[in-house]
Amino acid sequence: MAADALGLPLRVIISPGHRGDVLSAGELIAGLRPDHVLADRAYDANHFRLAIAYEGAMAVIPSRPDRTKRLPCDFRLYRERNLVERLINRLKQFRRVATRYDRFAQTYRGFVLIAAICLWLA
Repeated sequence: MAADALGLPLRVIISPGHRGDVLSAGELIAGLRPDHVLADRAYDANHFRLAIAYEGAMAVIPSRPDRTKRLPCDFRLYRERNLVERLINRLKQFRRVATRYDRFAQTYRGFVLIAAICLWLA
């Protein structure tokens, strides 16, 4: 999920549960033209950093422990990543989003979008 600086949802992509989210993260930021992309260590992948650079943004992602050469990270700015975590928790206030009873990803994505619209209107 992509969020703006106020913690409101911008884009939602539903990925399969058995795949890491970093594989679809480049698609998530495509065309958004952000200044910075904040993500946790799980998103420290070269292909994602290249996608961030392609969009003209600066990656604010701490290096994973297994990376041989540590890449710089602005940890003051990194603290703002909690806005995305809070956004996800606000979306989980909608029971249907939190429990994911829906069988199909399209149906689930629809209800996530309805919840996101409610957050924008609140």
